[in-house]
Amino acid sequence: MKQSLQLRMGQQLSMTPQLQQAIKLLQLSTLDLQQEIQQALDSNMMLELAENELSFLEGDKVVENKVDISDQMKSEGSQTDLPDELPTDSSWEDVFDSVQMGEAAAPIKEVPDFEVQRSKAVSLQEHLLWQMDMISFSERDHALALAIIDAIDISGYLSIDIQEIYQGLLEQLDELVIEEVYVVLHRVQQFDPVGVAAENLQDCLRLQLLQLPAVTPYKKEALELVTRYLDLLAEQELAKLMRRMNVSEETLAKIVALIRSLDPRPGDSVAVNTSEYVVPDVFVNKIDGRWRVELNPDISPRLRVNSMYAGLIKRADNSKDNVNMKEHLQEARWFIKSLHSRNDTLLRVAKSIVEKQTEFLEHGAIAMKPMVLRDVAEELELHESTISRVTTQKYMHLPNGIIEFKYFFSSHVSTAGGGECSAIAIRAFIKELVASENPAKPLSDNKIAELLKDKGINVARRTIAKYREAISIPTSSQRKRLL
Repeated sequence: MKQSLQLRMGQQLSMTPQLQQAIKLLQLSTLDLQQEIQQALDSNMMLELAENELSFLEGDKVVENKVDISDQMKSEGSQTDLPDELPTDSSWEDVFDSVQMGEAAAPIKEVPDFEVQRSKAVSLQEHLLWQMDMISFSERDHALALAIIDAIDISGYLSIDIQEIYQGLLEQLDELVIEEVYVVLHRVQQFDPVGVAAENLQDCLRLQLLQLPAVTPYKKEALELVTRYLDLLAEQELAKLMRRMNVSEETLAKIVALIRSLDPRPGDSVAVNTSEYVVPDVFVNKIDGRWRVELNPDISPRLRVNSMYAGLIKRADNSKDNVNMKEHLQEARWFIKSLHSRNDTLLRVAKSIVEKQTEFLEHGAIAMKPMVLRDVAEELELHESTISRVTTQKYMHLPNGIIEFKYFFSSHVSTAGGGECSAIAIRAFIKELVASENPAKPLSDNKIAELLKDKGINVARRTIAKYREAISIPTSSQRKRLL
């Protein structure tokens, strides 16, 4: 093949830096946007916050008044001319007026900083290691206890098998036998919280029952149930339980009540999760019978171009400093324009969602209408990818709570009248039916499908099962409870 040079002409779509910046700001969450704005303010001399300059002047006046008052207090209330010698047989009070410490002269108490006083969150491992240090372990047992504690997950269970812990310590400890691991494990299982270091749920409940006082009613029967018949209790086979344990229905109810008083996740009582706060992007309120949508002014501060630096730019000057200021000025204008475009698009999408989901705002999740990204995109004449970016990690503050934009978009099923019903509304119907069912005779998936069909919603049984699992509702046999 002969090599040659060819000249071709063509067109292709390329993303300009302005477009890239606009897309980046559009898909940022509230916290990420605030960091991006702060970074732009720190790196661009032309950008500044459009704050009220009067506040700074007032602040200066306050400072000046404070200085004048303090100087006046020093001149009137203090004596700086001290005599070289005091008269013989005289006291300090004979020459100078004694100062009585009253309320005016009392030392100013600083307001306690609650952020500093708040104790550090302690993890479950740290809590167990602290208890281990309080017990006299030999060096060999200390290594075993440390390995066991490292294998405990946040719920308080062993994340790996005892055999794996034993195999991992064979090279570290000479002549180690698995019985030694079990001995140290039993000591760790006596730590707080009760039930920690259990191998499974059955072991966790057993450990908690063993540490109850001996006079606890039905302790022995509960131990028998947990040790031998826990699978029957999980399947709600109450008749089999009564026959196997030879107890009445009333006695079995008390035994089960004792077991339910135990904690199946003991580690959660120690581990402290840091609260994550969500800052809403828009506020939705009902004013004069109409739903109004407003942007949260705190998420996007007002920016402007610094007029002083912009006035220093000379048009015909091509020096390095002047070119640098021109580039900063252009970047600042692009950033402000992209920020305004983001806020405008966000507000338009929020208004469109509120207009389409008015019934949801009025009556709750049961009245949710089916909606997809295409519906909003066609109305606003935007691309679906743009709507997807706007609705990702964006939150709406409603009178009944804060909801993510994505929550309003869901699949749908057909109704008997030829219409459509949102999947969120179906899940709300299922939750409502389960909440009002008879605990002794819970509704099956087929029965729920029949009840929804009576409402005009045609949903298959497997679809009911899928929605039921999505909202963490167990099966009918698992929901069955003793009277």
